Amino acid sequence: MSLEHLDHISYIEIVDMALKEDIGTGDITSRALVDSSARAKAYMVAKEDFVLSGMDVARYAFCKLDKDVTFTPLFKDGDKIKRGDKILKLEGFATKLLQAERVALNFLQRLSGVATLTASYVDKVKHTKVRVVDTRKTTPGLRALEKYAVRCGGGYNHRIGLFDGVLIKENHIRAAGSIANAIKACRECVHHLIKIEVEVTNLAELQEALENRADVIMLDNFSADNIIEAVKITDGKAILETSGNVNLDTIAELAETGVDIISVGKLTHSAPAVDISLLFEK
Repeated sequence: MSLEHLDHISYIEIVDMALKEDIGTGDITSRALVDSSARAKAYMVAKEDFVLSGMDVARYAFCKLDKDVTFTPLFKDGDKIKRGDKILKLEGFATKLLQAERVALNFLQRLSGVATLTASYVDKVKHTKVRVVDTRKTTPGLRALEKYAVRCGGGYNHRIGLFDGVLIKENHIRAAGSIANAIKACRECVHHLIKIEVEVTNLAELQEALENRADVIMLDNFSADNIIEAVKITDGKAILETSGNVNLDTIAELAETGVDIISVGKLTHSAPAVDISLLFEK
């Protein structure tokens, strides 16, 4: 699994910014206490169970500060980690390991948290055909990384941004005057390979979207019963996505309606960071 398919914003730029933010003009504690020529060995250790994501990011943080550091992964992104597992081994200049430590941990903990929460949602619907997808409700500046983490957890990506997919929402429909007008205008502006998705709030709007040949229809805050009816009405003529009121207690019922996609903002906006430590050998 690679980060490169999401690198319209390079993760290298993101990590460089994080290192600059943390180190600033220098690590005054390490400078006072640690000989600059001293070398050290260290391990990153899991303090809870989780799904791993962000190893390339952590590698870059350490290699940026010490090009000769030995970075030995003991697991790969997407692996299930158990509490007490050693995730990776490091050997290099002690001051550089200390300077990169917090940045590397921040990314690993955050991205593994997203992957772990995603895996929990995916596990709830594994008996169905549903794809669990993310949204644009991401941490500003970290979208590429967080969407990568969703894939590490077994989920799928929705559009990356406003530039790579058409999604006609309520305010777009109001601006255009109707669903029909909005679909027509978008079809005239994009090439034939781009699908048109429309958000609808009731079955009447669903019918209008179908009549105007929407490729994908998002059922916004539909009840499970209304989703079942929407699936019958659509009868395979469009891909159906549902969103709103999705959590770990409701997703299985929603998936069992026959809908194709369930989008979950919580995957990225509410995922708690996992607990990882970096420990130097004595």
